Amino acid sequence: MLMNILVVEDDRDIREMVCHSLAQNEFNTIGCPDVEEAKQSIKKHNPDCLVVDWMLSDGSGIELVRWLRRKERYRQTPVLMLTARAQETDMITGLESGADDYLTKPMSLRELNARVKALLRRPPIYSEEIDQIQVGNIKLNYASHEVLAGNETVDLTKTEFRLMKLFVENPEKVLSRDQILDSVWGVNAYLGDRTVDVHILRLRKLLKPHGADRMITTVHGIGYRFSTKAR
Repeated sequence: MLMNILVVEDDRDIREMVCHSLAQNEFNTIGCPDVEEAKQSIKKHNPDCLVVDWMLSDGSGIELVRWLRRKERYRQTPVLMLTARAQETDMITGLESGADDYLTKPMSLRELNARVKALLRRPPIYSEEIDQIQVGNIKLNYASHEVLAGNETVDLTKTEFRLMKLFVENPEKVLSRDQILDSVWGVNAYLGDRTVDVHILRLRKLLKPHGADRMITTVHGIGYRFSTKAR
């Protein structure tokens, strides 16, 4: 069964080029020019992955991603932002909105396909062996994809959940950026160290209101450690 990829891009030439390239890699593609049509297509086709432009004719791709993450049914659907906005602050905004990956135009179609495949290769979060795991006051529920800090829910995207899962399953261990990239994004993901740093920044921001941000410590020159002893 072919996987459905929804391409949301207002430039017709780019949209058709991306759709054609993905179709050549045995994906079923649906193209949409704007936010409203994209929402209708999401409800109709329940896509396996989205490729979303930032600037759309009737709104923002960022707002579309935020809308998607507010819907329980689509909260775990992987999203690749594809945009001409190349500043680091733009990348942070895109990832904080709920996107799983960020690619700037002009782009290599081979890289685009590789990134989409990497997003779709991620193994399921759910584990049949155990329902939940807890370290300190952080508890992860595999079945519901829920993270609790104390008794309060921390709302995470699929990527953020996988990152939190990696830390909780490896307490007190120093994890290099390469190890984090391989575990969370896959060994063949075309991503750099900065992707890890941006997601760690986002994760700390989400944990801060619960007093748990200090549990993720930076090990300079190596990577990060998740520790219940951090102060």
